[in-house]
Amino acid sequence: MTQLQGLTPEMYKAIVAVVDDRMKSIRVTRREYDRLVAAQARTEAALDRLAEAQARTEARLDALAEAQARTEARLDALAEAQARTEARVNELAEAQARTEARVKELAEAQRRTEEALKALAEAQARTEARVKELAEAQARMEAEFQKYREASEARFARIEAALDRLAEAQARTEARVKELAEAQARTEARVKELAEAQARTEAEFQKYREASEARFARIEAALDRLAEAQARTEARVKELAEAQARTEAEFQKYREASEARFARIEATLDRLTEAQAQTEAQLRDLVQVVKKMQDTLAAVKGRQLEFNYHYRAGAYFGPLLRRLRAFLPVELESELETRLSAEDFRDLLSLDLVVTGQPRHLPDAPQVWLAVEVSSVVDRHDVERAIHRAGLLRRAGLRAIPVVAGEDITVGAQRDAEAHRVVVLQDGQALFWEAALADVLG
Repeated sequence: MTQLQGLTPEMYKAIVAVVDDRMKSIRVTRREYDRLVAAQARTEAALDRLAEAQARTEARLDALAEAQARTEARLDALAEAQARTEARVNELAEAQARTEARVKELAEAQRRTEEALKALAEAQARTEARVKELAEAQARMEAEFQKYREASEARFARIEAALDRLAEAQARTEARVKELAEAQARTEARVKELAEAQARTEAEFQKYREASEARFARIEAALDRLAEAQARTEARVKELAEAQARTEAEFQKYREASEARFARIEATLDRLTEAQAQTEAQLRDLVQVVKKMQDTLAAVKGRQLEFNYHYRAGAYFGPLLRRLRAFLPVELESELETRLSAEDFRDLLSLDLVVTGQPRHLPDAPQVWLAVEVSSVVDRHDVERAIHRAGLLRRAGLRAIPVVAGEDITVGAQRDAEAHRVVVLQDGQALFWEAALADVLG
């Protein structure tokens, strides 16, 4: 190897040694870069698989949402069927009330019918008593007429005997003829009166008999009508009793059928309730699985973001710092382990990234250190960890600024970051940088 002019052998060897060391460093850096590129490729492939799994999970969730919608629609249909059932039950209750009211009316009508029958029976008893009285009166009339006829015959017999005696007396005494003639005239006149009285009695008896016959005919006709009405009433009562028996039998059948239907409905509702409970349990399990997958995906995305922020630190932190360098906390163990307790050092090792450099727009400012916590969605816990671990770096003697970085941030986390002067990196923008820098520079 030809030596360069102007260089001593010692200088040339020193330069060769430096170049060899530098080439070794470049080769090592290249191998690390190749490993990082391979790891990046594997990470991207894993992310693609996770994305596909996420797509399948979302499709499954869509299917579950549709199944849930169908379940809710079925429950709505069941609720409507239940409402219709309750409406039918209410109608049955109203029909039952109407039936009971009708039964009550029938019972009242039955009571009135029984009272009417009782009244008819009493009237029948009174009619029979009246007929009996009429019969007794007729018997008394006939007895009196018999007595009158016997008395008349006896009188006629006496009159004939008297006439016989008068005829004998006429033969015995002519002297008394005139008296007898006169007496005869009187007797004949009396007989005529008796005959006329007899005729009148016979005519009155005929009229009484005709009137009695007519009255008996009317009474018998009324009795016939009462008997027919009684027969119709009894037939109606029998029909009502049969209708009541049929109504009670139909109501009993309907009540048994309704109870059977209600039992089937209740059994169906019990099965649906059990199925709904099983569905809810499966959904809870699925939610837990999805949550675990989301947590896993968030962790993977977080690690990917950590790698991106470390690998592309210049792109993310270059607008803030000049001559920046990015480290994992373990790369600073020689500087930090002796300045912190073992517990604080173990805590600091969990920090996602440490970045150092000089503030870009303050050329005279001293070097600062960024304690960076990376998460896909930054929350209040990330802000608290960044504040705490920046405090550990300050305890180790470094001008540390807490930083949180991610794709999104919660409202509470952003409010806490502004209140405690924590830098927020999101979508290529840095929030609260000036306030945090001013706080650390004093």
